[in-house]
Amino acid sequence: MALRPSSEKTQEEKQAAQDEVLMREIDDAVRQDEYARFAKTYGRPLLGLLVAGLMAFGAYLYWQSREEAAMEKDSENLVAALDQLGAGNLDSAGSQAAALASSSDSGVAAAALMLQASIAMQQDKVEDAASLYAQVAASETAPPALRDLATIREIAATFDQRKPEEIIAKLKPLAVPGKPWFGSAGEMVAMAYLEQGDRKQAGTLFGEIAKSEDVPESLRARTRQMAGLLGVDAIEDVEELLEEQGVDTQGEADTASANAE
Repeated sequence: MALRPSSEKTQEEKQAAQDEVLMREIDDAVRQDEYARFAKTYGRPLLGLLVAGLMAFGAYLYWQSREEAAMEKDSENLVAALDQLGAGNLDSAGSQAAALASSSDSGVAAAALMLQASIAMQQDKVEDAASLYAQVAASETAPPALRDLATIREIAATFDQRKPEEIIAKLKPLAVPGKPWFGSAGEMVAMAYLEQGDRKQAGTLFGEIAKSEDVPESLRARTRQMAGLLGVDAIEDVEELLEEQGVDTQGEADTASANAE
């Protein structure tokens, strides 16, 4: 069998290469035409969406910066109001707190209402104070810790006007060891138990408060005495208690030993 001349094979390869180049050019032309038609049909709407998205993002960044600046300013004003209260300038502190009560920051607004209530208490406006405390306690946006504190302050301000069962119902959920306001809420619940004549529950709760290391020492001392009066031993370590009260137990022991000799 005779072999095909090399020149004929080279001609076929050249033709195939030319065909491939032509197909590529046709394919590129078709693609360019498709891109052109797509751009003509959808280019303006897509460009509009892109511009709108960029504008919305820019507006959000601007709003966020304004919000942060406003919250920072509100916080500074709240500190200034507290400084005025500490200096005894009740009117000035009250005016600043009233302006902050409508702040967009729920924490600042709640703190401002608490500050107004505290000022009202110092001015013997008990009903106004209780109303402000109740407003914070009922708020769905105020921080939970402030709502609980507002509830305690409201009950404390109106304790004498409330029935024992109402006090217990409102404060018992907070009068639990480990809760932030256990001491304050627990003391009032125990007093309400006493008013009901339930000495056992009152004494037990006084004893729990007295043994808690998370409450102020003044409150522990007060509830320890109340627990003792109700027959509940709230002293876990007698020597430690005497040392806290400044009693030199070792010196007294040495003196007693010397007298015995």
